[in-house]
Amino acid sequence: MLATTIHGTRDIRFGEVADPTLQAPTDAIVKVTAGCICGSDLWPYRGENPITAGDTIGHECVGVVEEVGSEVSSFTPGDFVVVPFDHCDNTCAHCRAGMQSACVNLAMTSSGQGEYARVAQADGSLVATHGMPDPSMVPSLLALSDVMPTGWHAAVSAGVREGGTVVVVGDGAVGLCGVLAAATMGAEKVIAMSRHEPRQQIATSFGATHIVAERGKEGAAAVKEITGGVGADAVLECVGTDQAMGTAFAVARPGATVGFVGVPHGVELPVRRMFQKNVGLAGGMAPVRRYLPELLELVTQGRIDPGLVFDLTLPLAQVADGYTAMDERRAIKVLLEP
Repeated sequence: MLATTIHGTRDIRFGEVADPTLQAPTDAIVKVTAGCICGSDLWPYRGENPITAGDTIGHECVGVVEEVGSEVSSFTPGDFVVVPFDHCDNTCAHCRAGMQSACVNLAMTSSGQGEYARVAQADGSLVATHGMPDPSMVPSLLALSDVMPTGWHAAVSAGVREGGTVVVVGDGAVGLCGVLAAATMGAEKVIAMSRHEPRQQIATSFGATHIVAERGKEGAAAVKEITGGVGADAVLECVGTDQAMGTAFAVARPGATVGFVGVPHGVELPVRRMFQKNVGLAGGMAPVRRYLPELLELVTQGRIDPGLVFDLTLPLAQVADGYTAMDERRAIKVLLEP
């Protein structure tokens, strides 16, 4: 099949690789009808994460079931499915506790930017739509494979509540979905920290009530002014850098919780501040399957439209251009069509 591979810093290629095959009776093969580039893909792209040259890359996709293993009972070829980036059996002790991202049979999508993807634990992982979706709905369904559940997980972890005040640190696709999550959960004030006008516009359309363009001490001061000197009841950290984490704790009120979903890179926690202000930290890798049924219903009912985070669509063969566009912040999130 044709798929995206990474070979070094800013070296993305598109070419022939071996077709994925059923490796266990619980597997399924999905023909990808839409994939995308994740902000976390930029870490290895920029040389921040170790790679093995020639590995496939891409963990977000939707598509049609092509083949299933002998023990898969819930899906048949022809089903249109959302593929969570983290696969789970949805039955182990961790899954039953709502931590599907720590499943004892955890696996990951590895060729979401290709023509086909193998899904481990298909019965526990995949979520089917009711028939083939309208093409206009595909971007929002694709967002359910990672960014929307990840933003939702940040909001859940931070304890977003109806009538509360929320600050979202990070204006990438996950942060924007965090804004959407907080607004959907009923937060009264949703403050998006963003310096980029196109992202500010999406944040506002998703329910942000305030935009703070400043960073560092100036950004924290702006949040304090908006909140009457109190700070946020809940903070969503959606970047993963030390600066973002520092900002998150700087704007959190005493007793608040920071929900973090940005993959940490060089982060040092302000433990003394956490202790003195009783500010907690929760979150991590999103248990996508936990949230998928609820989020799918919200999308199909037209109550949320997370697909708006896709502001550039390219043929899969031009995937390298998509990485460049996101790396240079000319695109928020790139949708790829095989």
